[in-house]
Amino acid sequence: MSGHAPVLLGPSLEGLRVMAGGRYLDGTFGGGGHTRAILDAAAPDGTVLALDADPAAVARAETLAGEPAYRGRLTAVHANFSALADVAAAHGATPLDGVLLDLGMSSFQLDTAERGFAFRLEGPLDMRFDSSRGTPAATLVNDLDTDELATILFRYGDESRSRRIARAIVAARDRAPITTTGALAAVIDAAVGGRRGAPTHPATRSFQALRIAVNDELAVLHAALDGAVAALGPGGRLAVIAFHSLEDRIVKRFIAERSATCLCPPEMPVCTCDAQPALRKVGGSIRAGEAERLANPRSRSATLRVAARTENPAPALDHRYGPDGDAGAGEGWR
Repeated sequence: MSGHAPVLLGPSLEGLRVMAGGRYLDGTFGGGGHTRAILDAAAPDGTVLALDADPAAVARAETLAGEPAYRGRLTAVHANFSALADVAAAHGATPLDGVLLDLGMSSFQLDTAERGFAFRLEGPLDMRFDSSRGTPAATLVNDLDTDELATILFRYGDESRSRRIARAIVAARDRAPITTTGALAAVIDAAVGGRRGAPTHPATRSFQALRIAVNDELAVLHAALDGAVAALGPGGRLAVIAFHSLEDRIVKRFIAERSATCLCPPEMPVCTCDAQPALRKVGGSIRAGEAERLANPRSRSATLRVAARTENPAPALDHRYGPDGDAGAGEGWR
């Protein structure tokens, strides 16, 4: 898709071991680069079920599905990837041969001012992946107290100045509601004394934290990983691309736990748990090479991890998320 360069494309295809006739699920269609590449590698009869919580991304997927080379091989679904197991089953796509989760923002989202994701563009303070549901960032910014705001900024943005920024937000909104990306960025900039030669804007971590809270991203990721294990067939591959340490830690820990052959406490002298690993770790973390980092700056923070499904039963799914993919946006900060 024009304007969007898929990150770690080659390693993702290798990790998934895409093959002709395979059945794959792209949990985050975004700009469609990964989906298109999977369809090409799985030609002539491989299929992709593409999900996205963003209606604009689903529209792009439907356009791609109409291209002659992909007609009948791509199904686009408006759903949060937390519900991927239910969606895959409903479309008769299980067992899957591969699941790809690219957890990054698409260029389309970042470059659309009306979506409110980027502080470099003046727009409404929204940040919802699906603007038809959930709580926009402006509500959190204007309604939460200082402690709640500081907790979000520290927990999801690793912002060491979270309390100072939270106090500044509360003081500013007492004068007038903060409703735009530019207004919030200006408050944060003033609160911490400007950029001072730092490589990133002082609002970067705060905007990340608010976006994660608005979309309940970490809880949704847990549900998606469990769903992938349930939907994959034996030998199927799970490939996850994370862009910040919070996500990557969740993915790393999940693969380690689902690959463990013993879950007994360390003090136990003999294993009694009879653990049956549902996954097998494949390789280590993969980062973009120098050429990709230069060509696509978004790839600099990307980490790919891969696991293969074993023949052991999958753990029971946690159905906190409905089949429509509603992840309870905005509830993760409570």
